[in-house]
Amino acid sequence: MKLKLLMQAGVFALAGAGLACADGEAPSAADMEQRIQELERSNAELRDLIEQMIGAQADPVVRVVPSSAPEEDSAGDSGVVGMNSSYTYDVLDHAEDVTTKQLVQLKAIQDGALPDRLTFGGSVTAIANYQRSNRADKFGYLMRNPTSANQIGKDVSEAVLHSAMWQTTARLTDNLTAYVELLHNPEQNFGAGTITTVSRNQTQVRRGYLLLGNLDQSPWYAAIGKMDIPFGLNDTVSPFTNSTVWHSFAGLAYGAKVGYYNNGWNIRAMAVQGGAQFRAANVPVNDTSVPSRVNNFAFDANYTWDMENESSLKLGASYEAGSPYCQAYPIFHFNPCTDNNPAYSVYGKGVFDKLTVIAEYAQTLDEWPGTQVPIPTNPLSVFEAAKTTSWGVGGRYALRDDLDASFEFSTFIAGPDGAPWERQNQWVAGLSYDLVDHVNLFGELTHVEGFAPLNFLTGGNFPDGSTWSERDATTSLVLVGVQAAF
Repeated sequence: MKLKLLMQAGVFALAGAGLACADGEAPSAADMEQRIQELERSNAELRDLIEQMIGAQADPVVRVVPSSAPEEDSAGDSGVVGMNSSYTYDVLDHAEDVTTKQLVQLKAIQDGALPDRLTFGGSVTAIANYQRSNRADKFGYLMRNPTSANQIGKDVSEAVLHSAMWQTTARLTDNLTAYVELLHNPEQNFGAGTITTVSRNQTQVRRGYLLLGNLDQSPWYAAIGKMDIPFGLNDTVSPFTNSTVWHSFAGLAYGAKVGYYNNGWNIRAMAVQGGAQFRAANVPVNDTSVPSRVNNFAFDANYTWDMENESSLKLGASYEAGSPYCQAYPIFHFNPCTDNNPAYSVYGKGVFDKLTVIAEYAQTLDEWPGTQVPIPTNPLSVFEAAKTTSWGVGGRYALRDDLDASFEFSTFIAGPDGAPWERQNQWVAGLSYDLVDHVNLFGELTHVEGFAPLNFLTGGNFPDGSTWSERDATTSLVLVGVQAAF
């Protein structure tokens, strides 16, 4: 618009000069020369202005500011969407910090690792393995469901996607964070059929909750939703295979949690929904498994001593009002119980320069009713009911900054000596290499002694009253894999 006005002004100036000559007397030669010089000077100034305006229009600066946008993001002075592969690896990792994911997130916020309003990320775990059992169709390795629907004969092999996960972390305010985690796990899914059927290839919201807390402002935090129960350590030093303690007692449930983290103390309590929950928790509601009351709870407290050279020692203990080991015969995961069976756990973790060691012991306070067969004519009825126990020890040594070697033993004990369901032992030797901090290559050698699946542990699924548990069954496997986050 300004360019057009300037051009019109130049034309009017020239026309005015012409009219002055036409209406007045004929100018002298000196007057004509002076007017020509003034016109040339005016034209030169016009050309300069026109060139400047053309140059400004060729390289414009555009800034769009929404009228409703605040001057500063309430969750930080950064962008709206971002990704952090290291954080995603840690929050989705199934092997470490199993029951303390909220603390992992609060520390990430404190360290500035989650500056964006939304942080997206995912992980993929792919494995290949060869397994051999001394009993046909009985493979005790628990990183896949031990079922003859997928494991036939004495030799099996796989090259599969073990799991795929996706996480969304939303910082709603400085103190409020929302978290949703999706899981696709055909290897460990409880759906019917083989790992290629649709029923075992579903994607579910594995965890989801609102987290209230900011460690820079307060040592207290709280969460409500679907999350891990604060019971035990449940970590492993192995790169991939969870300990038998995890398989036995690691809980996942609806509930509300409150925590305190300060001066070495990490104290947590959770009100847990009743009924048979997703994993390792069960308190009956009017002698049913209907989760219509918040009538279960768990409590955990641990203390960490920090030492020189980044070494530390953690000791802790837990209590849970309703463990999953309360069903009567025949045992099935979602069967109702007549009473709850509490459990406790004690654990420790030490980090000493390049060496990390863990130890954990968990046990129910009462006998598991279903571990006694209530049929006098059944020869298995001679075995008395037993408390459920699981314990494990392990160590990991850093051969280099990016290369670790590990060894771990863990066991599940469900019956007296000689019972087919007496125990299931697991030995794991592992080697782990970090390609980068969010991509891990691993290999494991595993040996399992015993075949003791939770469902129908002591029988009830065969017409002759026998059990598919077998104390002398063994499984050996070699496994390699990759766990990568993005």
